[in-house]
Amino acid sequence: MAEQPVPDKSPNRIAGMFDAIAPRYDLLNRVLSAGIDQRWRARAIHSLRLAGTDTLLDVCTGTADVALAGRAAGASRVLGVDFSGAMLSLGLAKVRAAGQDGRIVLVRGDAMQLPVASGSTDAATVAFGIRNVQRPEVACAEMARALRSGGRLAILEFGVPRLPGVRALYRWYFTRLLPLVGKFVSGHGGAYSYLPESVGSFPPPAEFMTILRQAGFDDVRADPLTFGIVYLYTARKL
Repeated sequence: MAEQPVPDKSPNRIAGMFDAIAPRYDLLNRVLSAGIDQRWRARAIHSLRLAGTDTLLDVCTGTADVALAGRAAGASRVLGVDFSGAMLSLGLAKVRAAGQDGRIVLVRGDAMQLPVASGSTDAATVAFGIRNVQRPEVACAEMARALRSGGRLAILEFGVPRLPGVRALYRWYFTRLLPLVGKFVSGHGGAYSYLPESVGSFPPPAEFMTILRQAGFDDVRADPLTFGIVYLYTARKL
């Protein structure tokens, strides 16, 4: 999949695509990952070591799963940013249902131009959204700008397994079965054809770690989860 051409990631196209699948987004996450996505998110939040006084910035927040998990894990305040209005509306309903609308704020914005002051946050997360950004290196630099010195970063993103047997099964699932299931449940075929394209064109772990270092991060790690289907990238702001 690494040889695939880069798909169109213009902000309006991506926002429109997520607006279209928003009503079935959470359901499809659970179904297509067999529920493992919740464990991946919990692992990312745990890596931040939130202490009860931290401000968390959740970029590409979607329906606010990570924002809610961060608050439950000890973030004092959470700011979630996303450019899909429909996803944010669903996230806001979840935040209100959890009684967290005083502690979690969701705003519409672009990961390449975050609506936050420099050095104003203690931790930042992105869960399965950095590959959708038109220029991920710009988004990484923006998160570095938003974080205070010593602030922690956790990014979850899909990868390609290295074990040959797992890789072959993964490729079949991602390119054949997943688009069919996604289209059936969401009614939007393009979004779940875009998913394997976007994963295949995303930089491999070593290259993305270099992007993070160039953006101003240190202690950069890339830990494979579930046979390398997903990578957890962690780093610290210099």
